Amino acid sequence: MKKKLLGLVACVATLALSGALLAGCSGSGDKTGGDSADGKETLTVGFDQSYPPYGFVGDDGKFTGFDLDLAQAVCDKNGWELKLSAIDWDAKDALLAQGNINCIWNGFTMEGREDGYTFSDPYMLNEQVIVVKAGSHISDFAGLSGKTVMTQVDSAALDVLEGDQAEVAATFKGGAAQTIGDYNNAFMQLDSGMIDAVACDLSIAQYQIAANPDKYVQLSTPLSTEHYAVGFKKGDTELAQKVTETLKQLDADGTVKQLCEKYASYGISYDNWVLGK
Repeated sequence: MKKKLLGLVACVATLALSGALLAGCSGSGDKTGGDSADGKETLTVGFDQSYPPYGFVGDDGKFTGFDLDLAQAVCDKNGWELKLSAIDWDAKDALLAQGNINCIWNGFTMEGREDGYTFSDPYMLNEQVIVVKAGSHISDFAGLSGKTVMTQVDSAALDVLEGDQAEVAATFKGGAAQTIGDYNNAFMQLDSGMIDAVACDLSIAQYQIAANPDKYVQLSTPLSTEHYAVGFKKGDTELAQKVTETLKQLDADGTVKQLCEKYASYGISYDNWVLGK
């Protein structure tokens, strides 16, 4: 019995120490998430790996995208090590709260989410739009009446369709938009004819249309206009400000424009960059 009790005490002590170490590495609102093996501070970025052109798996099987390159440039500027964490989008809030990631950086709309996160300054203009198949004869919101419209779960487009554009969504087949885990599969269903339209970010629409110019068209009227920003745990003000400051420096030295040009064929435009302008 004594051995068991001593073992239990040791176990509790070990767990307590482990918890303290984890807490020390999870970020406390004024620093990045722990140190790498070479002593550098690490910025762990949570992103959706199926969200081109901001974050996705390239032809070489490696993670790539405009936001991931931007995050790498910020880390290089500050002497940080970047750690990319492909996450389940539904789990992003829990992962951020637990300190598994330092930020959400992946075409992340800030409007309507201000109460849940501390954001960097907005850096990119965005809109929520509707994409349909070319030749569908759907040219406006009225044409979506009785049609099947799909969007990503927990997306800004879904927020808009359940909020300011709820009356439009009420006309869809089933009285609401359908949801799916990622936009790549949504567009596969649009291509196959299983659905009639996809509600998504402007950048996603531009990417899909650039890749398939004869296949898709975008309705001229957007559902909403908004901005992308980097989302941090509520209260992580110092890190958010540091990232904002660094993004401004990267814009001033031409890095941002170079990255926009790198991803121009994916629908990224420097004209939509708003930070510092």
